[in-house]
Amino acid sequence: MRTISTDTLQIKDSIRELMARYVRHADEKDWEALASLFTPDGTFTPLNVEGKALVKMEGRQQIAETIRRSVGTATAIHHLFSYEIDVPGEGQAKGVFSMEDYLLRPDTEPLPPAANGHIPAFRSLHGYGHYHGDYELRDGVWYIKKLIQTRIKLDFTF
Repeated sequence: MRTISTDTLQIKDSIRELMARYVRHADEKDWEALASLFTPDGTFTPLNVEGKALVKMEGRQQIAETIRRSVGTATAIHHLFSYEIDVPGEGQAKGVFSMEDYLLRPDTEPLPPAANGHIPAFRSLHGYGHYHGDYELRDGVWYIKKLIQTRIKLDFTF
């Protein structure tokens, strides 16, 4: 039987809480709070189901602004499910979280242009996939250093 230290368990719990805050801020459309969960030089790269990057956001300001423009006034619902978290070294963690999200634009809102030709202009999006994250401890606080959102399936209405 493998023994896990309480320090490792506390780190894993801190990463789960960090990602829970991430999806809550996304649902509340608090883009500055969401971006503050990243290191100042953190990156976020969502991929389509073919594994192509839709965009690579670098730094808190670009993360907040890009997501703000992308989501607009859509109702956003994000859920995290199963997770795997490894602690390879001091002040470092890596994790994979199963995720599901739903974006629903109001009928009165014009559809935005397609995203880089990879995502069509949609009325609603229901997606499934994973968040793959690298996490870093800075001054006693855990942050997202790198986040990649992979997709298994995307369903749209137009």
